[in-house]
Amino acid sequence: SSDPTPPEAVTLAAYARAIVAALTPDTILLGHSMGGYPVTLAAEAVAPRALIYLTAYTPWPGKSIADMGRLGGHHTMAGMAEMALNRRSFTYRAEVADKFYHDCSEAARSEALARLTPQAVAPLTTAITPHRALTLTRHYITCLPDRAITPDQQAEMAARFPAANRHEIDTGHSPFLAAPARLAQILHEIAEGS
Repeated sequence: SSDPTPPEAVTLAAYARAIVAALTPDTILLGHSMGGYPVTLAAEAVAPRALIYLTAYTPWPGKSIADMGRLGGHHTMAGMAEMALNRRSFTYRAEVADKFYHDCSEAARSEALARLTPQAVAPLTTAITPHRALTLTRHYITCLPDRAITPDQQAEMAARFPAANRHEIDTGHSPFLAAPARLAQILHEIAEGS
């Protein structure tokens, strides 16, 4: 929310380049929600120690985030955004709070909503086909009562991970706000085993 780059100039490749610039060989990358795509693309360039997908879209060959959002016939985010006139960015409507933050405190919800900024469309419509990232240690954390990416959608994506690398947390879409201590415990356990 503090990056001054105009959303119209943001691409999936630009996200990945920013991640790569911060990587070290000991980095464990975590992608949340749409962040699953840029961390995967970054891992194609420079291998991290492991990848963690937190209620995140995981790239399937030739599929974009927008494609994955319709997985299983669901499109839970329909009507949650207002498209810019140039159709290159959008702004979330206040109603998105029920999708992203339904189980968060009122204070956390208000602060999170205030931080939402216009989002670029290009990263959501760019398809990628991962190769190298699929050979790395990968974990998926399913958020069970998520209203943005349904548990069924998450289960379909997580099914491509080894059973031992699938984890669950009983929170909605934003566990870092709703249950940060429990999320930290899961992440610590993953890091210890990676």
